[in-house]
Amino acid sequence: MTQLPAPLDVIAVGAHPDDVEIGCGGTLSLLASQGRRVGIVDLTDGEPTPRSSGPEERLAEAAAAAKTLGVVHRETLPFPNRRLFDSFEVRVALATILRRWRPRVVLGLGDRTPLASPDHAQAVAITEAAVFYARLTKWDDAFAGLPVHTVPQFLTYFLFAGIPGVPHGHWPIVVDIAGHLETKLAAVACYASQFPPEKAHVFPRVRSMAETAGMMAGCSAGEVLAASRMPCTTDLLGSLFPAG
Repeated sequence: MTQLPAPLDVIAVGAHPDDVEIGCGGTLSLLASQGRRVGIVDLTDGEPTPRSSGPEERLAEAAAAAKTLGVVHRETLPFPNRRLFDSFEVRVALATILRRWRPRVVLGLGDRTPLASPDHAQAVAITEAAVFYARLTKWDDAFAGLPVHTVPQFLTYFLFAGIPGVPHGHWPIVVDIAGHLETKLAAVACYASQFPPEKAHVFPRVRSMAETAGMMAGCSAGEVLAASRMPCTTDLLGSLFPAG
């Protein structure tokens, strides 16, 4: 029987290194500070890009960003940047990771990004499918004999340069990242090849997005997530007035 690692509480999935940091880096930092075991999966290495020397530089940046956020596991799948397509192969590869690490929550991209990489739209479909594939029985040959795993909660994050409109059938959640906004920005800054001095405008934009989301939800900085199920609680006051 395959020896499995200790499970992760959360896995965040991005099309490229830096997607997760920009979209939900504050949430991951918050979770890590609470003792949760957090992982990141990048579907591609994000290369080539104009200012990077190649995959080695980008992967080193990704490792530094993961360390900044407190992430305990990060891995990159071998699919091509700019040519990422929803296919059986990539669905199985991601679902295999979910079976191995058995997360309670998966965070995936929530929508396409017009005028930006079409890989993001493909990652939406890939992640949704992988969450489904991870729980399917009678398919041992496709998953190297790894046991099935049902992901209890699937949430999405957004890369829009503004406040996202949550897709139909999803329910918004704002995570208070007030104490982790600087860590999020530091993680994004690890990608020096992607955000050199001439692109310094990215950082105030990321800050403004978090501050605007926080203002709308009653905190000083937030990240918008969306749930595929309407939130349900038996602790109404605990949900409205979380500790800390």
